[in-house]
Amino acid sequence: MITLLHLCLFVVFIPAALYVLDVVREFRYRRLNAINNCKPPIFIASYPLGIPTMRKLDKAHKNNEFYDFARDMVDQTGKKTYRTQNVGGVPITTIDPENIKAILATQFKEFDLGGRHAEFQPLMGDGIFTLSGPGWHHSRALLRPQFTTEQVSRLHDLEKHSQVLLNVFREQSVSGRTFDVQPYFFKFTLDTATEFLFGESADTLSIGRKSDSRLERSEEFAEAFNTGQQWLLYRSLAADFHPMVNGKEYKRCTKICHDFFNHYVERALARAKQRDVEEKNIEDEGRYIFLDQLTKETRDPILMRDQALNVLLAGRDTTAGLLSFAIALLVRNKDVWARLREEVLSHFGESTENISFKTLKRCDYLKHVVNETLRLFPVVPVNSRRANCNTTLPRGGGPDEMAPVYVEKGTDILYHTYVLQRQKEYWGKDADQFKPERWMEGKNPIPWTYIPFNGGPRICLGQQFALTEASYVLARIVQTFSDVQTTNDIATSPIKQFATLTSSVAGGVPVVFKE
Repeated sequence: MITLLHLCLFVVFIPAALYVLDVVREFRYRRLNAINNCKPPIFIASYPLGIPTMRKLDKAHKNNEFYDFARDMVDQTGKKTYRTQNVGGVPITTIDPENIKAILATQFKEFDLGGRHAEFQPLMGDGIFTLSGPGWHHSRALLRPQFTTEQVSRLHDLEKHSQVLLNVFREQSVSGRTFDVQPYFFKFTLDTATEFLFGESADTLSIGRKSDSRLERSEEFAEAFNTGQQWLLYRSLAADFHPMVNGKEYKRCTKICHDFFNHYVERALARAKQRDVEEKNIEDEGRYIFLDQLTKETRDPILMRDQALNVLLAGRDTTAGLLSFAIALLVRNKDVWARLREEVLSHFGESTENISFKTLKRCDYLKHVVNETLRLFPVVPVNSRRANCNTTLPRGGGPDEMAPVYVEKGTDILYHTYVLQRQKEYWGKDADQFKPERWMEGKNPIPWTYIPFNGGPRICLGQQFALTEASYVLARIVQTFSDVQTTNDIATSPIKQFATLTSSVAGGVPVVFKE
């Protein structure tokens, strides 16, 4: 029979046992560092099992300060590399450029995505963002031909959807009251991404302006995709316990997303079969459609769906986040808006005739604004890798952080792009300020201190696609509108980030445009 004494002993024994295990594990790690001529980085204790840290992280997430949590840790410790506890183990966190270079490039083969495949697989499948090793190589080989300069430089579809977006902004600004532009950027990038992927836009910018069953299906998908990504964040935070984060809502969202993509994959396969019968060449059709091009590489419907889903995740959320942060920064820095508008009108005038892939690249101040936005608010603010063998990181050990660090197989490494790109050591005392001028010629960043699109072999394939789309839309906005305004409290308030798999502006971007 269990007595009160037994219960008390149990309550005391479990925390004590966990503490002893942590002490033994820490002793063992220090010994392994010594054996391998390394030194351990600073260890931030969080007993038991990292639960106190996880509680603080949860609170930070609720307050839209998720990414600032790591920045506070760096500021408090004064260290670029540290270890701390979480429920799944003791990961290493770093913002040291040399360590990031090692993880992403020079020691690339020693690190992979770890548990991401298992955490993301039910929704995202086997795609370029979930796979490591041969599967990733195959995915990248499939996708690389789809992001050639020829495809990226086609601006016709961008202009078509930009006109719809600008008309929405005009209509919303008529009253003179502020409205949130961020949802419209997400609709815009979903429309352009689905046009690229399927040859047929989801037309979510037309929802509420038109009514048909196709738009209803698009709206249902957009909502499910957003909610599904929230679940993916929760599953990744749960780490080894992710199978427990698998509710009915997540399953419902997964089914809606898969059904939406399956419809278009089936149509692409039917077109491919018809071309085979008629012995037609896909290039003769004169229009680029991602899924049609993919049928030249594979006819596996699940593989096609998974790759398209992964591309959509990158193509929609990252660019929408970039545009939202850009407008949020510009409305708080009217001098930058004025100079950007002057530069754009000087380069392109008030029409689209002079805007091309090449001329966008020559509009320097526009590039500076985009680069500075990505520096302050990288749309993937934190990323991770897992050691697939016993290895080392070049720096971070010892009091001066100059000694190598031993990394045991299975250890997760977190690298915080958001924190890295705001370090005063690399960017000056004004690192937290929005200052596009810092990108003027001769002021290139120190290598591996600016990685909004990652780096090394896994650098983002769609980098030029995203930069071109964002630059084009910003150019069209400042061409069309002479000013952007917001309320005084918004203009003087800091920008906070809402965390899912990517980052967006917490609370939205309330503005009004003036022609």
